[in-house]
Amino acid sequence: MPREGLRYQIYSRRALLLAGVQGLALAALGARLYYLSIVNGEKYRLRADKNRISIRLIAPERGEIFDRNGRKLATNTQDLRALLVPEQADQLEPTLQKVQQIIDINDRRLARIRQRIKRQRQFVPVTLAQGLDWETFSRLNVEMPKLPGVQTDAGLSRLYPGGEAIAHLVGYMASPDEEDVYKSPLYQLPGFKIGRQGLERRYESLLRGASGTRRVEVNAVGREIRELPPREESLRGNDLHLTLDMGLQQYVMQELGEEAAGVVVLDIASGDILAMASSPGYDPNEFTRGISNANWQALLKDPRSPLLNKSVSGQYPPGSTIKMIVALAALEQGLITPETEFYCNGRHRLGNHTFHCWQNRGHGKVDMMQAVAKSCDVYFYEIAERLDIDLIADMANRFGMGSVFDIGIDGEKEGLVPTREWKRIFQQESWQLGETLNVAIGQGAMLATPLQLAVMTARLASGQAVTPRIVADNFGGAFFQPMDVNPFHLETVRRTMEMVMEEGGTAHDYARRKSAIRQAGKTGTAQVRRISLAERQAEGGVLDNDELPWASRDHALFVGYAPVENPQIAVSVVVQHGGGGSSVAAPLARRILDRALNPPTPVPEEQA
Repeated sequence: MPREGLRYQIYSRRALLLAGVQGLALAALGARLYYLSIVNGEKYRLRADKNRISIRLIAPERGEIFDRNGRKLATNTQDLRALLVPEQADQLEPTLQKVQQIIDINDRRLARIRQRIKRQRQFVPVTLAQGLDWETFSRLNVEMPKLPGVQTDAGLSRLYPGGEAIAHLVGYMASPDEEDVYKSPLYQLPGFKIGRQGLERRYESLLRGASGTRRVEVNAVGREIRELPPREESLRGNDLHLTLDMGLQQYVMQELGEEAAGVVVLDIASGDILAMASSPGYDPNEFTRGISNANWQALLKDPRSPLLNKSVSGQYPPGSTIKMIVALAALEQGLITPETEFYCNGRHRLGNHTFHCWQNRGHGKVDMMQAVAKSCDVYFYEIAERLDIDLIADMANRFGMGSVFDIGIDGEKEGLVPTREWKRIFQQESWQLGETLNVAIGQGAMLATPLQLAVMTARLASGQAVTPRIVADNFGGAFFQPMDVNPFHLETVRRTMEMVMEEGGTAHDYARRKSAIRQAGKTGTAQVRRISLAERQAEGGVLDNDELPWASRDHALFVGYAPVENPQIAVSVVVQHGGGGSSVAAPLARRILDRALNPPTPVPEEQA
């Protein structure tokens, strides 16, 4: 074969081989392109969109809180804010200093702003201030060209029209803590706040609503370029309707003034809490805006404990308000009848210890009815010597003492109803008879909250196991089981509570009109210190509370209901270190009962 033919043959084979390789490469490339664009095209398209498109949350509008008459207790109002985008600020510190000349930002707040700027991405806005007045907001907008990176925004903020009157009940809003921020992406939005106390906290998920979303195109570092359709709007939170009567609540707070006190007013038929006041209060709006360190320290150091919800968290010796329960326990055991008499000479001996009556000269011979009406301690010492502590505890538990009703407010305490077992477990000691005598007059280890005392009173008045509620599903009546107590004994005790308000009783008001609504109740005075023999002998055994340091004065208590003929409203009043129950708590309770039974015409919401 000629050399040219051989060369051509070799070239042809090589060309064919190369063409085959190229063909295979093109086929593989085509197959790969088909696999990527057709078979897995949607997968990679989503990945590309994820890199290009970011989903941003839209904060929802929070649901409102209303009282039983439709008055707003918590609502939303326009919030004028100042924001800073750090990456847009030419020089961060000079910009912050210029802003400080327009907006009052203290050093503590400024330090928190600097920390947040360091923690998050530089293109994410940081809240400089909120709740700005219109004048400051306008000045800031005028100076905006000189403040690179600073932005203004009009959002929503929580407003509590009732202020101090509903602070302990509704609570307040505040920014999430650092550990909370990671619980939900929503918490990372600038200026977003969550419920911190009271009903705002308990019903956070219901009130908060659902966030919306918007799709934005971003660059490689996540900076927003433009918004893309569609936008999914947020869902407004649910409203919360309470059993509270705001008019009555405000009246009670006004009556309490500067006293450290807890008051609960119950609708006996439904268990609705019409008023739950704790005095003194605090302004929840101040917490929402951001309370100053000076005001926070003042609240912490106030001996009257304004941050404590005394109605559900305050635990006090019930004093003589517990005597109806002790009488019921003794009647149930057949230890006494309404006619059983004991002689009171002002003191009662047990071994080598003397227990005193509040009236040093004594009450003479009294039966059970008179003993409650006059609040004779010696009579109940006599009962206590014959009645086991566990029987008293059982009756107290039936009437709501030692119970947590879980009405939706944080910090509800269970008080203390002591028993033999309780002392054995918690004090590793045996129960002593002298302790029963103290418990029988509401002293010693026994503790109760104003809410428990109001429930006890409602159950005494109705003979039914009334259960309180503050969040309303409806405003109709409720069905409660009858109390497991002899109805005749209950009627007897109710009669003693009527006698308390009549002539000779510890809460009789000689100035009260005979045509006024008839009330029944029981006074109580709980000692917070042991009275020495010398004090008892001085001034006829009575030491004026006003002469003592505030923290050493007695607690003043009263429980009652009205009208006597058809009980509708129950009330409990505890005035911390207030003095005597008959002189301090009873007049307050009488006025509150009258106001609850004769409310003024509700004010329309637009005028409230």
